Amino acid sequence: MKIAIVGASGAVGQELLRVLSEREFPVDELLLFGSERSAGRTYSFRGRDVKVQQLQDNDDFKGVDYAFVSAGAGTSRTFADTITRHGAVMIDNSSAFRMDDDVPLVVPEVNAADALVRPRCIIANPNCTTIQMVVALKAIEGLSHIRRVHVSTYQAASGAGAQAMAELYEQYRQVLAGEPVTVSKFAYQLAFNLIPQIDVFTDNGYTKEEMKMYNETRKIMHSDIRVSATCVRVPALRSHSEALWVETERPISVAEAREAFAKGEGLVLMDNPGEKNLVDGVPVEYPMPLFLSGKDPVYVGRIRKDLTDDCGLSFWIVGDQIKKGAALNAVQIAEYLLRVKN
Repeated sequence: MKIAIVGASGAVGQELLRVLSEREFPVDELLLFGSERSAGRTYSFRGRDVKVQQLQDNDDFKGVDYAFVSAGAGTSRTFADTITRHGAVMIDNSSAFRMDDDVPLVVPEVNAADALVRPRCIIANPNCTTIQMVVALKAIEGLSHIRRVHVSTYQAASGAGAQAMAELYEQYRQVLAGEPVTVSKFAYQLAFNLIPQIDVFTDNGYTKEEMKMYNETRKIMHSDIRVSATCVRVPALRSHSEALWVETERPISVAEAREAFAKGEGLVLMDNPGEKNLVDGVPVEYPMPLFLSGKDPVYVGRIRKDLTDDCGLSFWIVGDQIKKGAALNAVQIAEYLLRVKN
């Protein structure tokens, strides 16, 4: 197996290296690619040092089986033909191709088989907030069709990349030191604040991030489901949280929902008011990003009936958006393709 990572120096690229190693993904040869700025850097993978090459329009991807691409939509569009020219399957983490009819948009727990039809040799990784949401929705959809979803997201700084995490650290330091606060990666100061905007606004008043959750969910679930989202950047470092209200065709009891979540693929039920789960030795009764960063699953808690609608159900989810929301989801797609192939 010959594997490539494009955007190797970024937060997702580094997570891809860890996930491939953790899951013992079969890698005989690893190629790392990046910008001119990151070319020449060296990273260790399974005891070997691998140097980052500058991404160029040439034949460097000849013989590559899977290329994990996380370098931004512009780079993905520019180099898609270069990456797939010799038959490599491009698993793309950007927004470049997600809504293209001839590119499958895949979350393996929900619609893995869609990855088998890829006329352009491209498979798109959905937006991180969409990924963790549809993993949870899949469990409920199995009980009764979901008509509508209202969701508020609480998105960590790392969703904006490694530099954004560093900026949040620096902002906290500057505030506590009484220094002027540097604002570069966010629209406003994030430290000690919340920002109810992720990405730019569209004509309907929703941001692009919010519209991604609407459009991507329908494509992944092959459903007429309607999603209304409010996406908020919060001063957590890593792992996104979401508060969801869903309306189903028939009433779903809390007991039914709990059982479905407990059995759901890629989910962990953490809903113990008055009791506590142990997470790395810490007692936790519901999902919180502080304790769940670096974990593979999507965690579900605070499950309750909606007080205004018999067919309504409310719950809370947390997932590591760099891991399950990006790197892990991409590797799981490749793992599925390997299982089918073999």
